Amino acid sequence: MAECPYKLTTADGAPIADNQNSLTAGPRGPLLMQDVQLLEQMQAFNRERIPERVVHAKGSAAYGTFTVTNDEIRKYSKAKLFSKVGKQTETFLRFSTVAGERGAADAERDVRGFALKFYTEEGNWDMVGNNTPVFFVRDPHKFQMFIHTQKRDPKTNVRDMNMQWDFWSLCPESLHQITILFSDRGIPASYRHLNGYGSHTYSLYNEKGERVWCKFHFKTDQGIHNITDDESAELISRDRESHQRDLFDSIERGDFPTWTFFIQVMTEDQAKSFQWNPFDLTKVWPHADFPLIEVGRLELNRNPENYFAEVEQASFSPSATVSGIGFSPDKMLQARLMSYADAHRYRVGTNYHQLPVNKPRCPVMHYQRDGVMSTGQGGSSPNYFPNSHDDAPKDSPEYAEPAMPLGDVTVDRHDSRTDHDDYTQAGNLYRMFDDAHRDRLAKAIGGALGQARREIQERQLCHFFRADEDYGRRVAKELGIDVQALMAGMGSGGERRHS
Repeated sequence: MAECPYKLTTADGAPIADNQNSLTAGPRGPLLMQDVQLLEQMQAFNRERIPERVVHAKGSAAYGTFTVTNDEIRKYSKAKLFSKVGKQTETFLRFSTVAGERGAADAERDVRGFALKFYTEEGNWDMVGNNTPVFFVRDPHKFQMFIHTQKRDPKTNVRDMNMQWDFWSLCPESLHQITILFSDRGIPASYRHLNGYGSHTYSLYNEKGERVWCKFHFKTDQGIHNITDDESAELISRDRESHQRDLFDSIERGDFPTWTFFIQVMTEDQAKSFQWNPFDLTKVWPHADFPLIEVGRLELNRNPENYFAEVEQASFSPSATVSGIGFSPDKMLQARLMSYADAHRYRVGTNYHQLPVNKPRCPVMHYQRDGVMSTGQGGSSPNYFPNSHDDAPKDSPEYAEPAMPLGDVTVDRHDSRTDHDDYTQAGNLYRMFDDAHRDRLAKAIGGALGQARREIQERQLCHFFRADEDYGRRVAKELGIDVQALMAGMGSGGERRHS
């Protein structure tokens, strides 16, 4: 008999001879603890579920391709995924309901999530938005409270209109989003028939370091199609997974849904004179004043192979951007930059980036190490920075984002060593010590520093000399370093001259 190529195994890879009968002492039992394949099966089953998303718990997703169709965006952004017409980037798009739990019906009246991951050659860009261009609140302090109103009452454990409308009636900024939610667009017919919006104001910057503010829009090429409350009730009665089924089946039969990607652009000067706060998440930018600029076309063309691995564990965060795309003073956006990635580290694990669906398609090199489920990223290279290892990751100044004016200050990575004196107080302290204390200090440093590589000893010795010459000479003596020879080999900045 030919051997079966699909051999059932344990998680460790050992073939399983019988997967229907437990190991027992006699036909009637009892069970034995040495039935490791049964134990493994029960233990894995107990851990199959991970916490559901607090928001956007019920979702569907597909892989796709983004193709640039218009290079006008190159005036505003240096992101390589926009580098030329025809350039393609792999994507992964997850749709969701916002308030619904994992068992909620797809066709309920609710906002829909539109979370799109671009796997670019410069890293992942996550555009995490909704099917509406605005949101219910503009201050992140209210976000958690708002979501509580969309969930279950702490006493009755049922959803309560008192909670929703009590909050909304006390927060008039929610009116714009309420009007959209209860309009005809409140119940999309399917995920294929809705638009996606970045909603927040973001920024773009080009090779010259020029910055503009922008909004992201994905317009469905299938056309907007919605259903009524009565149609929704009828649909839910026979299919609670209507949106997921429609998306999956359409892709399986080759009817690939598409969206056209547009941006709106606002200059910094226009932002200063705009009649509303341009960073207010409850407001839109009128298209008459800031027309849509076409960027490209998104097509969904491949279904995931495993829902849990690729959809449930998919993790999106607005903090994932690429060079050429930046943030703005939008308060809600600023809060989401932390909260989304933090939620994934809690829900999926600290190394969620290493899962295939989340992993960037470009090389990843950083100094984050270990944690649950780490695959050993970084290998044997140093786990600290700065360091003097030639083969360790280095920062790349050419990717610096232009400074952002903010009132009387600028938002930038200001050099923390500029205009700072790191030597005078250390030298003053050294000079307070008596001669015996100085000897003990030099001996203690010599004992520790002497275990480091010679070039590190010499680099550190320069700092001691800058604080106090005597300090440097005493440490050099403990290290057995000839100061005159060292000084002759140093440049004016303290670096060693190489012949």
